[in-house]
Amino acid sequence: MAQGNSVTLSSKLGPEERASAISALKEREVDILVVGAGIVGTGAALDAVTRGLSVGLLEARDFSSGTSSRSSKLVHGGIRYLEQLDFGLVREALIERGLLLQRLAPHLVKPVRFLYPLTHRVWERFYIGAGMALYDIFSWTGGRPPGVPHHRHLTKRQMLRAIPSLRRGAFTGGLTYYDAQVDDARYNAVLARTASFYGAHVASRVRVEGFLKVGERVVGVKAHDLESGERFEVRAKQVVNATGVWTDETQAMVGERGQFKVRASKGIHLVVPRDRFQSKMGIILRTEKSVLFVIPWGRHWIIGTTDTDWHLDKAHPAATAADIDYVLEHVNQILAVPLTRDDVEGVYAGLRPLLAGESEQTSALSREHVVAHAVPGLVVVAGGKWTTYRVMAKDAIDAAADALDGRVPESVTQDIPLLGAEGYQAAWNKRGKIARHFGLHKVRVEHLLNRYGVLTDEILDLIKARPELTEPLPGADDYIQAEVLYAASHEGALHLEDVLARRTRISIEAWDRGVSAAPVAARLMAEVLGWDEARIDKEVQTYLRRVQAERESQLQPDDESADRIRLGAPEIVAAT
Repeated sequence: MAQGNSVTLSSKLGPEERASAISALKEREVDILVVGAGIVGTGAALDAVTRGLSVGLLEARDFSSGTSSRSSKLVHGGIRYLEQLDFGLVREALIERGLLLQRLAPHLVKPVRFLYPLTHRVWERFYIGAGMALYDIFSWTGGRPPGVPHHRHLTKRQMLRAIPSLRRGAFTGGLTYYDAQVDDARYNAVLARTASFYGAHVASRVRVEGFLKVGERVVGVKAHDLESGERFEVRAKQVVNATGVWTDETQAMVGERGQFKVRASKGIHLVVPRDRFQSKMGIILRTEKSVLFVIPWGRHWIIGTTDTDWHLDKAHPAATAADIDYVLEHVNQILAVPLTRDDVEGVYAGLRPLLAGESEQTSALSREHVVAHAVPGLVVVAGGKWTTYRVMAKDAIDAAADALDGRVPESVTQDIPLLGAEGYQAAWNKRGKIARHFGLHKVRVEHLLNRYGVLTDEILDLIKARPELTEPLPGADDYIQAEVLYAASHEGALHLEDVLARRTRISIEAWDRGVSAAPVAARLMAEVLGWDEARIDKEVQTYLRRVQAERESQLQPDDESADRIRLGAPEIVAAT
């Protein structure tokens, strides 16, 4: 496994590296063991290992298989939190936004422009404009430029020129401002790979089923490798619980009550083709409950979200017909030509891990995060939002480091770019030459650079050896076959769903949600993972049943019915 002093940015996180990580974790105690490889847990592993600590990271399913792959895909300050006077949270998030855009992951995090339409002539423009001016000011307080332009006022005519598809009588004018966006699951996979590159022992599909204790102190975990079926113990000086919406369940394994409760709030998003309405920018709308975003996403729009309590299965939150109709109804209030269910290519539902408070409204619960030493040897981090993951990770490792013997260095992750970031701008400037050299369309090279950064070279090496890998996947023209092979060999993908739902976003971007791509992708993965025909068929059938269950659940009127149907699809089981 590559260490931090390696001279190359390239580092695999494939099946061999996973086996090596598990072997190392069985053999010796680590300083820090992180449970949960969502964005915060993976960030915590990188934070700890770059302080010089020995680190393990275990995830029960795939990286980002929970909340961290189902967000609004925005890196933002949270403009609505200004109205709640939560200035500290907004400022912190805007500083992180600038860091991600310009230093840590310029290949993955990109500026995105939004319109805030106005319905009142004078007071609203002043009120919203003052808020956006404050937003801009906060974005400069991190010691570096914000990385995006300032807000601007638009007249009604300018607004309609920018977004011809707006309903003409709906607004009096607008303001535009910038935030940023990211493919959340791809970012997390690269983050896990970066932690591995610096020496963390990273393994997905290893479920923590209990804690090891000496008296009241947690000294490790009982782990179950879901791929081989093997059960083993991992010893650690400090364990970090970063399991998001599963925090309460993980805490219950300790036999102690947690110091705080995490409540799940469901948010759903629709994906529609970019040509369904004309706009040069995204849109943010106020609703009676929260805000609604219309977000540019390649050849698509992402529209969301909702904000409702969820008490059912946390692994597979289901969108209902009522959820979908709610989003369509609100976005159609501003569009000259309404969207219908037939325009919806994809739907996804995610759960926000909110710190439970006194309010019954999930939209009023805090997006702040909390770190606590729940019991000796066990740090819990919960709450927060995607954008501030690095701060949450730092705070969690600070708490764990305080309990370790000896002085632990301060966090350095503000200066640690993700793999693929260093040299990205130079590679981007050469994209035309790269395209000509490999006989690829320039747009294809741009797609690769914005997913892999300078690690695009490794994809191009695969193509050089096997030119047929430039063929796009059936029903998903944006992605080529080389990307599937690479996901299995370098990015920790162990199952077909990992590739179609997270390493790529075919499951929400393709009209058939990946049904036609599944057999081709499974055969490519089989080359790396050693699957036989029976295993290929099992992976494909399991994925097809997932798609069918999701489609049927989205026709149901309520959460209970949708949850029951979604749970009818089997989980992939490699071992028992």
